[in-house]
Amino acid sequence: MALFVLICLDKPDSLDLRMATRPAHLAYAGTFSDVVKLGGPILDDKGDMAGSLIILEGESEEAARAFTRDDPYSLAGLFQSVQILPFRATVGNL
Repeated sequence: MALFVLICLDKPDSLDLRMATRPAHLAYAGTFSDVVKLGGPILDDKGDMAGSLIILEGESEEAARAFTRDDPYSLAGLFQSVQILPFRATVGNL
């Protein structure tokens, strides 16, 4: 299993959409507790949520893409961009 970093940036002025969709997103992510190693919101300069960062363990980049594709945030059209990168932890533990 490989690790992937998902960097998902919200569309401008979409905090209301994020907050309305957040309970469904958290419930969805909770069903992947075996593969989501770390996750949380990216904050803007005011401290408001403006994106998501998730470290996910999966078989392939396609598995990481499937996770993001089916995320309620994605389905609601929240994200302006999604970047998926291979990752190797060197310091600390996941």
